[in-house]
Amino acid sequence: MASILVTGGAGYIGAHTARLLLEEGHDVQVVDDLSKGYAHNVPKGRLHIINLHDAASLDALFARHRFDAVIHFAALIAVGESMREAERYFRNNVGGSLALLEVMRRYGVRRIVFSSTAAVYGDPDSTPIPEDAPLRPKNPYGESKLMVEKILGWLDRTSGLRSVSLRYFNACGAEPRYGIGEEHQPETHLIPLILRAILTGEPITVFGDDYPTPDGTCIRDYIHVSDLAAAHVRALEYLMAGGATDVFNAGTGRGYTVLEVIRAAERATGRPVPFRVGPRREGDAAVLVADSSKLRKTLGWQPQYESLEAMVESAWQFENSRRTR
Repeated sequence: MASILVTGGAGYIGAHTARLLLEEGHDVQVVDDLSKGYAHNVPKGRLHIINLHDAASLDALFARHRFDAVIHFAALIAVGESMREAERYFRNNVGGSLALLEVMRRYGVRRIVFSSTAAVYGDPDSTPIPEDAPLRPKNPYGESKLMVEKILGWLDRTSGLRSVSLRYFNACGAEPRYGIGEEHQPETHLIPLILRAILTGEPITVFGDDYPTPDGTCIRDYIHVSDLAAAHVRALEYLMAGGATDVFNAGTGRGYTVLEVIRAAERATGRPVPFRVGPRREGDAAVLVADSSKLRKTLGWQPQYESLEAMVESAWQFENSRRTR
């Protein structure tokens, strides 16, 4: 059993990962300022409401717990918002990460799993995208994550901090046994927006239908949040066993257009999806699909959810349960 700090652990992916860590016998503490996360996502007694820029509170937490490693999710994540508020994204995502890393160094915590993103690739030259593809972010969100990856690389060389950065693609779905799921405010992710359009009758906007894809809409690689949580736990185990600093893509390797996701939602729910087509959204890449063979081979990871409809069905279950609370 290891003692793990999960930052951003009241958020969507962080909360699923914290629950899985607990299931596997680890001691877990969660740091979240609740600006985007929810206290009800965290088991009682494990949440510490702290902003990463609050060095005194972080110090006190590290002094009380002998952490073996950190899994770092805490970040702002909306691509479109990052185009409008770049300074805020760099201050939060890069500055907050530096503040955390400084406290880790003071308390001798030498392992971190970092929540990165496929947005570091920008528009890839080819797909599926390998980890050694050119890194050309198209938005401040992706750039902020790449900056942290570079910091982690330098800290490996200069101070022996070992890290795994998981560049993940489009997280989706929900784990039924946890009773948690996507509750972003405002919601920007496609699948929950589609499901809410079904429930409310208010059309969603499809951002662009003139991309160089089979139906003109963006293609993304969707990975179930439970599989993504498992990737974080496998990355943690790898570091705890002495693994070297590395970067892995986390995706299924299968891409779907926006319209294909809409049709999958209609099949999964048996209800039509109202939508309209709008202009392209600034900062969006046309196609992002992972080559996840390195993750599978090195960490022994294998997704349990490979059907898009199954992923949507789990999100639909959560969306309905959320409305009957």
